[in-house]
Amino acid sequence: MERIDTLVVGAGVIGLACARALASRGREVLLLEQEPAIGTGISSRNSEVIHAGLYYPSDWHKTRLCIRGRTLLYPFLDQAGVPYRRCGKLVVATNDTQLAQLQQLATQADANGVEGVSLLSEAQARALEPELRCRGALLSRESGILDSHQLMLALLGDAQHQGAMLALHCQVESIRPATAGLVVTTNQGQLLCQRLVLAAGLATPSLLRRIEGLSNQAVPRQTLAKGNYYKLSGDAPFSHLIYPLPEPGGLGVHLTLDLAGDARFGPDVQWCDTANFEVTPGLEARFKQAIGHYWPQVEERTLTPDYAGVRPKLSGPGEPGVDFALLGPGELGIRGVVALAGIESPGLTASLALAEWVAARLER
Repeated sequence: MERIDTLVVGAGVIGLACARALASRGREVLLLEQEPAIGTGISSRNSEVIHAGLYYPSDWHKTRLCIRGRTLLYPFLDQAGVPYRRCGKLVVATNDTQLAQLQQLATQADANGVEGVSLLSEAQARALEPELRCRGALLSRESGILDSHQLMLALLGDAQHQGAMLALHCQVESIRPATAGLVVTTNQGQLLCQRLVLAAGLATPSLLRRIEGLSNQAVPRQTLAKGNYYKLSGDAPFSHLIYPLPEPGGLGVHLTLDLAGDARFGPDVQWCDTANFEVTPGLEARFKQAIGHYWPQVEERTLTPDYAGVRPKLSGPGEPGVDFALLGPGELGIRGVVALAGIESPGLTASLALAEWVAARLER
């Protein structure tokens, strides 16, 4: 049986960041990925937005790790030469009733210690974005966009430079705690490790259920929410990201930009039982209705299906949102195991901070 100090399961952005962080601390790291390439799951199917940390309570992991992650991410992108743009974001109130919600969001951002945030009047918002329809807006100057694929390649390169190894087409079948460590059975053979990180996105709860002796009560209940994106034809109408106020299950159908200057809208929220990455057709009218609240000119433009992602949510329809589930040896009752579940937005922004948390937890 091959022996390795640390196994990381899942080569999406979080798993890659964890492998890099652990290898940089001198750990012998093997990164397992069941697909034929890195980052083919939910890490490659999101808005590619660098979030500021506006939305969630101050004591949540989502908030603290988002803010910490952003402060780590921009310097890393510069150092690694990963393309990005700190374009800023406007969260908009489209009627007088929403102005109170906008003020609450500004208050939350202030409580979270988010820098570069200010409330704008309708005139100030329209001075920045003339085509915008709103009654007021919250400007987040630190928000931006990046190339998530280049980020993942940079993380892999750093991890491998520090000695981490990658095994593709490698699926975990079972995990058994033993006196000498953790016996991990894969389709390519058995491994004995001292530390195990489960950072497999949608598959993390399933992997937890493969740990021999782990109570089902320790496995977070996961609900899937598909999000479709539709691409806008022609020139982008805005230079900032444009977000409505949050809605149940998500942040609303917002406008995001890519580094080529093209615009797309999404994601919507479609609760589902299984992961399906096919774009749902026929949503143009519904998307235009939502977008029209803050950009009426969308009626004159064409929207075409682009791609879809799936959020691993830990709350279901009609339930309030919840925090990331960061489970260490104390929560799981198994020495040397850390699992990350429910890592939806702002997981991309928080990736380097999540890796810091994992490395620190495994050092204890």
